[in-house]
Amino acid sequence: MFFPAFYYQTKINMTDVRFYHLTKTPLGEALPKMLEKVLEREQKAVIFSSDERRLGELDQSLWNYRSESFLPHGTKRDGSIDDHPIWLTTNPGDIDSGEVVFVIHGASPGALKSDTTNLCAILFDGNNNSAVQDARGFWKELKAADHELTYWQQTERGSWEKKA
Repeated sequence: MFFPAFYYQTKINMTDVRFYHLTKTPLGEALPKMLEKVLEREQKAVIFSSDERRLGELDQSLWNYRSESFLPHGTKRDGSIDDHPIWLTTNPGDIDSGEVVFVIHGASPGALKSDTTNLCAILFDGNNNSAVQDARGFWKELKAADHELTYWQQTERGSWEKKA
């Protein structure tokens, strides 16, 4: 599966915000591939969720999403955010600790600080009308805040295509 480049900032002093419309691949399959790219670039990622239970399920799946590897990560029960290359959280205050922030489960990205966050990827389930409506609302808010926004949608084969 092809994923677009993740770390290029396209607007000086503004966070690059990308919306990923999941239509073929569930979050649990798409997100780990994106996280691998972040780790390859030796960047710090924060995964911000609105749902503690679903975040716990994601935590477990990251440890064994592939039999030959795992994605090193931590949560509030694992110590300090500074000790983990990938941090899973429901605390909005943790967003500014990541160079790359993944916003999932309908969480609001809120105010992004461009001096710390290079990329914010908002992943949403295109088969869930509520998630689509939330994403549209976030788009309007972030556009009004003058962030550079792009919209990526999965193709029939599961790869990504830039739509806007």
